[in-house]
Amino acid sequence: MTELSQIHYQLALRDFQRARQQAVLQQLLARFRGEGPSLLPFKEIEQHLRATGETVNHGAQEIPLKKIVGSVSRYKDFTGSFLPNRDADQERWAELRAAMDDMVGVPPIEVYQIGDAYFVQDGNHRVSIARSMDSKTITAYVTEIKTRVPFSSDDDPSEIVCKAHYADFLEQTDLDKLRPDADLMMSFCGQYQILLDQIEARRGRPADGEESKVSRDLAVVDWYDHVYLPIVEIIRELGVLHHFPERTEADMYVLLSERRDELELQLGWHVELGTGVSDLIVESEAPPSLFERVKQLIGPRQASEPEPGLWRQQQLARGRYHHLFKDILVGLDGTEENWRTFENYLKFNFDEDRFLGLHVVPDQGALDSEEIRQMQSRFIGMIEGAGMKGEFAVEISSNPVQVINKRAAWVDAVLVRGNRTPSNQPLDSISAELKLLVQECPRPILVTPDGTSSDYSRAILAYDGSPKADEALFIATYLASRWQKSLTVVTVETPYTTSAAMKGAQRYLGKHGVTDVKFVLRTGPISEAVLETAEENDCNLLLMGGFGFRSLRQLSLGSSAEDLLREFPHPMWVCR
Repeated sequence: MTELSQIHYQLALRDFQRARQQAVLQQLLARFRGEGPSLLPFKEIEQHLRATGETVNHGAQEIPLKKIVGSVSRYKDFTGSFLPNRDADQERWAELRAAMDDMVGVPPIEVYQIGDAYFVQDGNHRVSIARSMDSKTITAYVTEIKTRVPFSSDDDPSEIVCKAHYADFLEQTDLDKLRPDADLMMSFCGQYQILLDQIEARRGRPADGEESKVSRDLAVVDWYDHVYLPIVEIIRELGVLHHFPERTEADMYVLLSERRDELELQLGWHVELGTGVSDLIVESEAPPSLFERVKQLIGPRQASEPEPGLWRQQQLARGRYHHLFKDILVGLDGTEENWRTFENYLKFNFDEDRFLGLHVVPDQGALDSEEIRQMQSRFIGMIEGAGMKGEFAVEISSNPVQVINKRAAWVDAVLVRGNRTPSNQPLDSISAELKLLVQECPRPILVTPDGTSSDYSRAILAYDGSPKADEALFIATYLASRWQKSLTVVTVETPYTTSAAMKGAQRYLGKHGVTDVKFVLRTGPISEAVLETAEENDCNLLLMGGFGFRSLRQLSLGSSAEDLLREFPHPMWVCR
């Protein structure tokens, strides 16, 4: 060894000792933090991610040192940053380090590539030395190993465990082969059984042999195309992941599935999975922990005023252009007037809706009464007689409005009676319960005054350009385009509303092919102008937004919506 080589060797020994000290410190810190300091074992990663058997030889190339995350056989000999773990490696390490200083050169290393990560097959010491010299890249012969699940050099051990579960799921379903673009990675690692159970439910009676494989593939494709993907498309359309940035689409789907199952037990109804997607949206600027959010999602919550426009966004995301009101909650109080209101609606309902009857009782004794059994029998009889489908539920509560609002999030609309007499003399005010329902219900409400019989054929839309009025415009457009209902649009000019609002409604209706509309621009008190226009045009259905003010301001200024609820003698759609 030349004198210069000897100097380089001694310097290399010093570098090794420094590297060992850093390795010991890393090991101590890793134990304190509960982390694994070693490199990733190639064979285990290859097995977890289910290697397909396909390999690609990329030849010699420069690869980033920071993306070398594991080793084939020496993953215990180095830390995760390739510092030496064993004193016994000192001589070999120093010799290679000195050779690099002497410009003798070293051959390229050999690595396996999975995803964008590399695992050393030969050359672990060379990688360790290159990193100690702060090199950015190293020359390597690269052989890529294809796996069923993608892998990244940034994945931590918990993510690898999740990917192993995902690989097991793919092994059982072949979803990656049947639908190559599918990505069902989850951070809820142990929840793939939920998806497997749903697939099996689509399969029906199991078969044997090759027929079983065909049956499984058909069930997987059917489930993905018609159950999973439609829900994920709604999640995308509504931007749900914006509120849960640390979660995946499959995570959100599982959350919905679990909540749906929980609610079906609580509500006593079949719940359509896509109906509650918008309920996942969290609007707090400082969101609570995931645990708290999940608990809020699954457990009962206090009602609060929902954001205007959310229902319309959800219906558009679900592609419900031709059937807005598929699931309708019907509030049942057992009075004959209530039954007549429901019967009248059934008479003029042309869609194949599903009606969910709800009766609220104060205690367990009332729950088990003969009256409830008769009510259920009458409700189901009316539904079947009209050729519709329906379910009946009873819930114990001292607060019927809270019960309705809780269940309303999982339907498309709510049908309630207005608790009015058919007199020409209006009531002094609407009930506090109806006012609270209009204020807090997350779905459109069809309020029908007592004694009313309507064919819903001549609608009037009270439109002021507000977000809640836009919801009413959305329903009016649906009624006019799908069922050719007569439509009058009235806009009342105020300091806050001008003729521009009416022109906006006209553009919207025209864009959707609704042109046979009468537009009326009025002045004066809003409710009086709407009522006069409705009477002049013989309208028997009103569409409007909800209350314009909240709390003390509403009490002091009143509300045009409240006036119309009190005085309009026909059914009214009240929208958010």
